[in-house]
Amino acid sequence: SLDNTVLIYDMRKRDADPDVLEGHIDSVTGLDVSKDGNFLATNAMDNTVRIWDVRPFASGTNRNRCLRVLRGATHNFEKNLLRVRWSQKDAMLAAGSADQNVNIWDMRQLQLAYRLPGH
Repeated sequence: SLDNTVLIYDMRKRDADPDVLEGHIDSVTGLDVSKDGNFLATNAMDNTVRIWDVRPFASGTNRNRCLRVLRGATHNFEKNLLRVRWSQKDAMLAAGSADQNVNIWDMRQLQLAYRLPGH
């Protein structure tokens, strides 16, 4: 949403208010749910990619569902809609960057694995 949050709706509870994921300090430009449905990756204009636990019965409040903050994917004055995507088996995570690189994180090691230039 425009207030830098992500709203999560449980379609089984149509009348319930959405869960609110807070943590980004600028607009979210891309999101992708992991193939197993347990995690959400978000890319935002605050130059972070965040990994959220979106399992319906995860412990804790919505405010601490952010499991990891990844850095490397940047935004610039153009404020483009840069995307983020999980790999086929959720082992890697890719995010576009305003510096014309694609950043790829190894999600098992939780570190930047590749920076692909020229995009």
